[in-house]
Amino acid sequence: MNLRKAAALTVLAVMIAAPTAPAFAVSKEIIQLQTQVQDLADRMAHMQQSFDERMGVMRSLVEQSTDNVNKLTESVQSLQKGLQQQSSDSQGRIEQVSGQIQTLNDSIDELKARLAKASKQLDDIQNQQQNLPQSGQPAGASAAPGGAASAPPADVLYNNALRDYNSGRYDLALSQFQDYIKFYPNTDLAGNAQFYVADVEYRAGNFEAAVADYDKVLEQFPGGNKAAAAQLKKGYSLLELGRKDAGVRELNALIQRYPRTIEATQARERLHKLGASASRPAATRKAR
Repeated sequence: MNLRKAAALTVLAVMIAAPTAPAFAVSKEIIQLQTQVQDLADRMAHMQQSFDERMGVMRSLVEQSTDNVNKLTESVQSLQKGLQQQSSDSQGRIEQVSGQIQTLNDSIDELKARLAKASKQLDDIQNQQQNLPQSGQPAGASAAPGGAASAPPADVLYNNALRDYNSGRYDLALSQFQDYIKFYPNTDLAGNAQFYVADVEYRAGNFEAAVADYDKVLEQFPGGNKAAAAQLKKGYSLLELGRKDAGVRELNALIQRYPRTIEATQARERLHKLGASASRPAATRKAR
C-alpha cells in the first residue's frame, strides 16, 4: 500500500512539472508515465513480497534454532542430574559393600576364634588325660591365665558384643568390647574390639574420644584387618571436629598406605567432595 501511494505521488509531481503541450501529446506521455509507474509499483510489490517471504523463513529458522538450544540445554541439565545421581548411588553402593565386607570379615574372625578355641579345648583335654593319672586335682580346678577367671570365655564375650553392636545396642556393646580388651588384650580379635569401641564413640558424636581410640587401633594393631577402616574413620572424625587439614592428611595417608582397599576409594570420594586433591600411591608415581 505504501509503494502504491509513493508511485501515485510521483505521477502527480511529474504532471505538475510537465510543460504545457498539446492535449494529445500530453495524454500519450501520461499514459506512458502511468505504465512505467505501474510497472515500478509492481516490481516494488514483488520485492516486498519476496522480502516478507525471506523474513518468514529467517524467523522460522531462528525459532527452530531457539527450540534446539532449549532442547540441548534441557539435555545437558538432565545429563548433569543423571551424573550427580550416579555419583550419589555409587557412593551409597561403595558404603554398602564396605559394610558387607566388614560384616564378612567379622564372621571370618569369629570362625577363626571358634576354631582356635576348639583347638585349645582339644589340647587341654589331651593334657588333662595325660596328667590325670599323676595328679589328683579335679579337672578345671586351675585358674584361667591372665586373670580372666571371672570373665566369660573370649569368643562368648566377643560374639555377644558384636551381636549387640549389630542390633544397635551400642552402650551394651561398648561395655562388652571394653571388657574384651581388658581380659583378652593379646588375642587376634582385640584389634577388632578396639575398633568397635572407637566406632561406638563415633556414632555417638564423641569425635575426640573416637580419634584417640582409632589411634590405638593403628598403633597397637597395625597389621589387623581393621587398620584401614580405623584410619578412614579417624579422618572422618577429624573433619567432624573442624580440623580439615588434619583430616585431609589422614585420608591421604590412608590412600598411600592402603591404595587398593575400599576404604581408599571412600577416602578419595570424600576428598573430592571437599575439593581437596588425593595423593597418588607412591608405587604409581612417575619419576621426574
